[in-house]
Amino acid sequence: MRLSLLYVLSAVLVVYGHSWQRRSYSLGTFSRDAAALPPDSDSELARRQSSSWTLTQPGTTGVGAMQLVVVSPTQALIIDKVQHNPLTINGHNAWSAIYSLVSHTVRPVDLLTNSFCAGGAFLSNGTLVSVGGNVVAIPADGDGNGAQGLRHFNPSNCSDSASQCAFYESPRRIRLTSTRWYPAVVKLDDGSLLVIGGSKSGAFMNSALLNNPTMEFYPPKALPSGFNGTQFPSAFLNDTLNANLFVIAFLLPGGNVFIAANTKAMLYDWRNNIETRLPDIPNGVRVSYPMAGTGVLLPLRPPNYDPTVMLCGGQTKSDTIPVIQMSSQDPASAQCASITLTDTGIAAGWTVETMPEARIMPDTAILPTGQILILNGGETGYSGYGNVQHQVGQSNADNPAFQPVLYDPTLPLTSPTARFSHSGLPTSDIARLYHSTATLTPNGEILIAGSSPNDDVSTTKYVTEYRTEILSPPYVSATRPTFTGLPANIVYGASFSLSVSSLNGTVSVALQDFGFSTHALSVVGNTTLAITAPPDATIFPPGPAWLFVVVNGVPSVGQPVMVGTGAGPPVDLGAWAK
Repeated sequence: MRLSLLYVLSAVLVVYGHSWQRRSYSLGTFSRDAAALPPDSDSELARRQSSSWTLTQPGTTGVGAMQLVVVSPTQALIIDKVQHNPLTINGHNAWSAIYSLVSHTVRPVDLLTNSFCAGGAFLSNGTLVSVGGNVVAIPADGDGNGAQGLRHFNPSNCSDSASQCAFYESPRRIRLTSTRWYPAVVKLDDGSLLVIGGSKSGAFMNSALLNNPTMEFYPPKALPSGFNGTQFPSAFLNDTLNANLFVIAFLLPGGNVFIAANTKAMLYDWRNNIETRLPDIPNGVRVSYPMAGTGVLLPLRPPNYDPTVMLCGGQTKSDTIPVIQMSSQDPASAQCASITLTDTGIAAGWTVETMPEARIMPDTAILPTGQILILNGGETGYSGYGNVQHQVGQSNADNPAFQPVLYDPTLPLTSPTARFSHSGLPTSDIARLYHSTATLTPNGEILIAGSSPNDDVSTTKYVTEYRTEILSPPYVSATRPTFTGLPANIVYGASFSLSVSSLNGTVSVALQDFGFSTHALSVVGNTTLAITAPPDATIFPPGPAWLFVVVNGVPSVGQPVMVGTGAGPPVDLGAWAK
């Protein structure tokens, strides 16, 4: 009997070719001796590996899917900018909707403020917070200025039968300390949010005039010293001008935050307000808007949970040249650069791998198996619309990347392309460029939506895209494990048991918030898993998650669970008053 353990991290809400904070942990892997496998296991495994993925177009979203997050076993929330979408609510155009993962139909959701280019994440109590946005776009729709927006969505108040689901907004009373267009948001280990950067108003390229080189906590904290409840400056956000909007950020084991912007990266100690610079991203590749790549935190493995971050795609063009010298035909980057964030790993620097094709604005989804799907985006150009030369319609990008690629971090790195594969993956006929999204679903499939590189709804070559796609891995058609006994809450460091339909073969458990995954396990009896939860909140921040049991590479359907007590983050009334 052989036992090994695996932890994986990834993020939640997918926006503009990134996740808001994608994190997933695999709780562990258990392998029985080969002699213990049932007679048909080898043929079943071979059948699964040779099976192809499938791609369907099951529904439409009614609003642009600029931001996308799964909020229940059967529902995903979509948030758009204010534009003339076909879906309406209360006599005006809608810019948010609930998408059914079962019937693939939509219901409009009302918003008060313009959520164009907002960020967001879940608080520890399960409330989703949409952060920042833009000014009034269509006065007739009654949209308010969302540049300081804080929009709260409680999934428990939005059942399948609810006639209307709603955000809570109080723009005059609950708002950011300053305007933020394209901020990044990361969930911290105390269950609160760190809001990072952005610009004071919308623009293709950030500048010293527009830059908002500050951070703030939500809810506000009496940190750092001297900035009780208010925003505080970041030298990193000044040094990374100009292409430094919507930075890539992850909470790391130990509590520091990794942040990448433009060609630079750092570790941020949020409790002590210390920025520690990391080696620059190799080969001059820029990874943040409008030269957006994507980032993932690769599987964490006990006992040390050493974190490795991988950044893929982006642009190498200078961000200081006039926009007139940029073109939709400028090649994107095919680079994936990874760095292990330990003393030894930082000293060793970045490892460079190469995707089969270049991508600007790619999306990622981490599967319960620990593999990473990279999809969407274009092979040339930039994020945004209406700026560079040779626009296609209004799109700043061209040459859509129609076929996803699968990355397996467990494969030997025998060449820069060794871990990437197109095998069995279908090719779409839908261009997914600016404002495209993708997320893992509880069924283990990938929901793909969005694309609108246009100022408003458009039918030009790269249309405002409302069609959805479901990308189904081969394991969806296999006999899938089932399990019972999942507690309502997972307590840090505690143990619990699951009763599983079959444990013959290689078994792992993944805890994800599409988003996050972790913990250690052992087998007790023939169908019982004894599982140890993540040791602390820096390994898996408190909040909503999904648990999968994976047997021989086939995951169960994910079940929802709350990590931690489900209490809200700490509130400092003195800081809030500021």
